Amino acid sequence: MDSDPFTPPSESMTVSDGSTREHQMRIARNRIVSALRDRGQQARADWVERELPERVDPAKHSGLLATLHLDPADLADAPSP
Repeated sequence: MDSDPFTPPSESMTVSDGSTREHQMRIARNRIVSALRDRGQQARADWVERELPERVDPAKHSGLLATLHLDPADLADAPSP
């Protein structure tokens, strides 16, 4: 699968028994904050800590992530089995 910054938040995956499961990609807010702090963007990191939920939905916040130049695929948690 190609790395696409516009990957939809709900993806299908085939598991070993051949069935298909859907999972929601979520991003831990602390990963966004850490990425911003690593770039020296303290004020933006502080804002993200105050305003975003602990588990960020990249579809709902795609515009913000794009504005911050953050790729959801780089920040996403591993999908739950």
